[in-house]
Amino acid sequence: MADLDDKVLTEDGLDPKGKGRILLIACGALAHEILALKRTNGWDHMDLQCLPAKLHLYPDQITEAVTVAVAEHRDAYDTIFVVYADCGTGGLLEARCRDLGVEMVAGPHCYSFFEGNDAFAAKADDDMTAFFLTDFLVRQFDAFVWKPMGLDRHPQLRDMIFGNYTKLVYQAQVDDPKLTEKARACADRLGLAFERRFTGYGDLATTLEKLA
Repeated sequence: MADLDDKVLTEDGLDPKGKGRILLIACGALAHEILALKRTNGWDHMDLQCLPAKLHLYPDQITEAVTVAVAEHRDAYDTIFVVYADCGTGGLLEARCRDLGVEMVAGPHCYSFFEGNDAFAAKADDDMTAFFLTDFLVRQFDAFVWKPMGLDRHPQLRDMIFGNYTKLVYQAQVDDPKLTEKARACADRLGLAFERRFTGYGDLATTLEKLA
């Protein structure tokens, strides 16, 4: 989603139309899903700004990036909503959003809100040794998992990194057989058992419905 990073997307592709609109400041890894929900539900009053998906790899940078985006667009919108969960910020993002007077998606991370935060928490013990992939991470497995972890250069790191994992759980947002097969191949590459769960958009959808 590099082409969407740091750009505000309106339904007609033009600049925001000012007051009365809602701006979603979101992780770039969620762009496809948010745009699909906007189209399906006709949420033409919602605009989208995606921060770089690579922040997924550097959670210590998320809070400041969100802060800058809110400051940049605050005067142009009646409502700004942050489509990040905690995402490894250790509560810092939630505290900053509170200070800024904006709301954010509830949950520890996208794996939780895609499955539904309550459902994810209920499976915590069974999933203690699970490695999760979403549609985005299946599509971008090499760029966001394989290469950043050095497995392309040092395959022996696989046992060090994934030795305590037992399964790969693919949380499918859409029912796409090709994505499922790619996810299964990712599990094979990591030497993990494969499990597919069709989550749809989970709490992301219900949260945006309430906001809309």
